[in-house]
Amino acid sequence: MADYTFFTNPMSRGQIARWALHEVGADYEQVLVDWKDKQAEFLIANPMGKVPTLIHHAEDGDRVVTEAAAICLYLAEMHPEAGLLPNDSEMADYYRWTFFASGPVEQAITSRSLKFEPAPEQEAMAGWGSFDRTMDALEAHLDNVRWVCGDRFTMADVYVGSSVDWGLNFGVMPPRTAFVAYAERVQSRRAYKEAKAVDSALIAEMRK
Repeated sequence: MADYTFFTNPMSRGQIARWALHEVGADYEQVLVDWKDKQAEFLIANPMGKVPTLIHHAEDGDRVVTEAAAICLYLAEMHPEAGLLPNDSEMADYYRWTFFASGPVEQAITSRSLKFEPAPEQEAMAGWGSFDRTMDALEAHLDNVRWVCGDRFTMADVYVGSSVDWGLNFGVMPPRTAFVAYAERVQSRRAYKEAKAVDSALIAEMRK
């Protein structure tokens, strides 16, 4: 049995988790999820019926991890040899921007895609404030660093990089110079290319 069972669909956020799996060199078995016919074992693991869902077959028993950001950070912890964990000086940016991407950036992109924008008086309640404020904050950070935590790639870049990459590819995020340059650095990663090749082949097969 592989160390991990990975429930995914290539046309989903599962692409983020696959990239993370490749970055740490994890031994995993994929289980493809059909939106219309979800496996019972999958729904037991994640009653939300959402992918990605990861089951780690650890020595002390199976551990279920859901939510793409959590899967990324968990894999970095389980595979310290991959060198993707932050050191003390990087830790604040590591957590801050990973969760900024999984919170405000995710919400801003989703709301913009669904054509919902909070009115000025609603911005205090909205976790992302407004789309422009979220983009401005992320741009200000990426404009001054090579990677999320500075000069070194960490697991934070898998999640933040996936968010920027997706946002630009689907035309939801503005093609600001800092975003485009960061996405190009992300796309140059060997593990990124490997993981995308797997999902691209699966998508091509599904479309036949």
